[in-house]
Amino acid sequence: MGRYRPPARKGSPYITKEGADVLQAELSHLWKVERPEVTNAVHEAAKNGDRSENGDYIYGKRRLREIDRRVRYLSKRLDELTVVEQAPPERDKVFFGAWVTLEDEAGNEQRYRIVGPDEFDLAAGKLSMDSPLARAMLGKRLDDEVLLKKPEGSECFYIVAIDYC
Repeated sequence: MGRYRPPARKGSPYITKEGADVLQAELSHLWKVERPEVTNAVHEAAKNGDRSENGDYIYGKRRLREIDRRVRYLSKRLDELTVVEQAPPERDKVFFGAWVTLEDEAGNEQRYRIVGPDEFDLAAGKLSMDSPLARAMLGKRLDDEVLLKKPEGSECFYIVAIDYC
């Protein structure tokens, strides 16, 4: 078996304004704050002599590679993303950026916002538009049934609220 791995499938190229701001802030922090600090630490560690056994130098160089890799990724990704700022004209349907409240058959409610794959966070209620649940919700209206197919069986939800605030 070789080392070849097919390229990862890219997520949808959409992001909310808030998500784009977070990625831009991370890029700015890495480039203007963290990278100069690590570069300075590596420079000071290099002055100490033998670099082969200098932990500060070795780990600093490793951290610089991680920062540079993340900066490259964020720069490319931000260029190819489309920022969605406006709510759709049909506010009674589920589209990108909507806050959707779902109710399961037991009466439990869950609230999710449909966002791009670069900003999803289930703990904050942000659901990637590429996820099976979000794909099942897109295009549905209030009181529609959402059927989520899982390996262990299907789960049914009802849309009880749609909001674009």
